[in-house]
Amino acid sequence: FMSERLKIKLSIANRVYPLTITPDQEEGLRLAAQKIDTTIKQFEKSYSVQDKQDVLAMCALQFASQNEQKTIDKTSLNEDLESRLIAIDKLLDTHLNNNVL
Repeated sequence: FMSERLKIKLSIANRVYPLTITPDQEEGLRLAAQKIDTTIKQFEKSYSVQDKQDVLAMCALQFASQNEQKTIDKTSLNEDLESRLIAIDKLLDTHLNNNVL
């Protein structure tokens, strides 16, 4: 069945965006909008950028790079775990094969 849809309005960079979403998306979207606005204020203060387009581009770059870095870190962690599991598997194989009657 089709889940219930919610109509919400998010304010980002002093503009209101009406969205139709599922209830489970609301918290994430509201937190994301708050994070964007906080980041915009930081960029405007730190770099005295006036053009909202430039500030939004900087925000998009920051969030996208954080997301990419998490993917890179996760891939690196997974590769490390995989090589450790392969090593353990080889040790177990060796041990079991040496102790077979």
